[in-house]
Amino acid sequence: MAAPYVVYDKPRDIVYKLARSKRPWERRTAIVSTYFFIRQGDTADTFKIAEILVNDPHDLVQKAVGGWVREAGKRDRRALLSFLDKYAATMPRTILRYTIEHLDEAQRDHYLRLKKADQRPAKTKRA
Repeated sequence: MAAPYVVYDKPRDIVYKLARSKRPWERRTAIVSTYFFIRQGDTADTFKIAEILVNDPHDLVQKAVGGWVREAGKRDRRALLSFLDKYAATMPRTILRYTIEHLDEAQRDHYLRLKKADQRPAKTKRA
């Protein structure tokens, strides 16, 4: 996997530029390249890039976001749960499923219920 080496000797702003690209492969490279930081114990950029990409429409970007947030969460559980508390109800199902994969059953069910609750149509008042 070459993507993590895109950033190892360059300023981190390149990753943020890629995350805002119109090209899905560049956006995917942005999140995957944060693995270089995760391996060094630095998960902050992974979560920040994931926030930029949390509603990305492209399936392959969604899978990468979910997978790398999950990996970052192995190093920083508190940041993972905070990210999920903030975005689980609104993120695409693909990201959510990948992200919660290694949580215990009760936590997975909790975040999946948030997603379902958010998708219910709003009730309208009758006159």
